[in-house]
Amino acid sequence: MNYFITGTDTGVGKTLVSCALLHAFAAQGKRVVGFKPVAAGCGENDRSEDAEQLWAASNVLATYGQINPYCFVPPIAPHIAARRSGVRIEFNRILTSFRELSSQADVVVVEGAGGFLIPLNEKQDGGHLARELALPIIVVVGMRLGCINHALLTQRVIEGCGLICAGWVANVTDAEMLALNENIEALQQRIAAPLLGVVPYQLTPDANRVAGMLDISLLG
Repeated sequence: MNYFITGTDTGVGKTLVSCALLHAFAAQGKRVVGFKPVAAGCGENDRSEDAEQLWAASNVLATYGQINPYCFVPPIAPHIAARRSGVRIEFNRILTSFRELSSQADVVVVEGAGGFLIPLNEKQDGGHLARELALPIIVVVGMRLGCINHALLTQRVIEGCGLICAGWVANVTDAEMLALNENIEALQQRIAAPLLGVVPYQLTPDANRVAGMLDISLLG
């Protein structure tokens, strides 16, 4: 019961939904842990705020290094941040951490960086990583103008990689989005995977609250 969380873009709520999923599975008595293989925009302590939120939402004892193997300070595309840091993002290191976490938990929620095809090194991107991990995908759709196209493109690429889209979450990132319900209906008609929940716009996102909005029974 491990999942790879991707988004239609950066800043669409992947961390919020990932933490909410951890809380939802933990409420069922499962051992859960979040995993952020690559993060950019890390603080002076060389830690990612997103990864620390995942760490806090986990109930399995793991080190920060296991949860976030690669962390870069500049808030830019990870392959560029890595190159500027003199580092190459290696999948073997990521897979080692994933296997360690999988051995300790019933559910590992893996949060990707940016959108699905964000480059991670000179040859590999987020899609390659998802394929290496061989996990079902949950897509976080940032509900704002342009979301239908972004969501359907993401779905098509996931299918093209031979992966399964297990579900999607509509996260309202634009409080004044026009035709919100019609946009959600359009996506439901075109995405075969189930809609796990609609997350309303929140000034102060609360993963515990969002956990109650997600129907994880639909993941099957």
